[in-house]
Amino acid sequence: MADEVTLMLEFQAGAPSSVRVRIALAEKGVKYDVYSEQNPRDEITNLLLQMNSVSKQLPTLIHNGRPVCQSLIIVQYVDDVWKGKAPLLPSDPYQRAQSRFWADFIDKKTTKGEKLEEAKKDFIECLKLLEGELGDKPYFGGENFGYVDVAFVPFYCWFYAYETCGNFSIEAECPKIIAWAKRCMQKKSVSKSLEDPKKVYEFVLERRKSKFGVD
Repeated sequence: MADEVTLMLEFQAGAPSSVRVRIALAEKGVKYDVYSEQNPRDEITNLLLQMNSVSKQLPTLIHNGRPVCQSLIIVQYVDDVWKGKAPLLPSDPYQRAQSRFWADFIDKKTTKGEKLEEAKKDFIECLKLLEGELGDKPYFGGENFGYVDVAFVPFYCWFYAYETCGNFSIEAECPKIIAWAKRCMQKKSVSKSLEDPKKVYEFVLERRKSKFGVD
């Protein structure tokens, strides 16, 4: 019996949490159906309450009728279930723990676009710490694209908005991060999953305008 996989996505351009799951599924070659903007919101809300009544958060992966929520947990689940192709987490327990630490760090430290002007210094410091962890490796886990890359690379399509709103250059501050992101973009699983940076920027402007009343 073939796996039935459905992905419920956030209503946000380039939402990093949703992009992570898309990349992980693409890396594994898993086919899935999508509930997103094309489906009525009431339909999605009802399904979300049915499948994920505790956190009520998107994205939610539904695999053979069973829900899995929170993007990093979903990525780990995808890696565990579809083990035969493109492992994302290393087999060594210590390296797995380190990967989870840095993915959690990214989740907690990476700021949203509309807050970047106020948090620019902290944001750059966060990137520099990540750049230090990356070092001269092609990917965070070494030679192969993996879990931390999946956790972080969705933010690349937000960099244009961050730079424009904050009036700075990420490449000037952290050139290795940009080189790493461009390397990731050479993978179809990444390039086909990330949103157009200009669309993300437009989304950020709309959010800022509606939230703060600024142009």
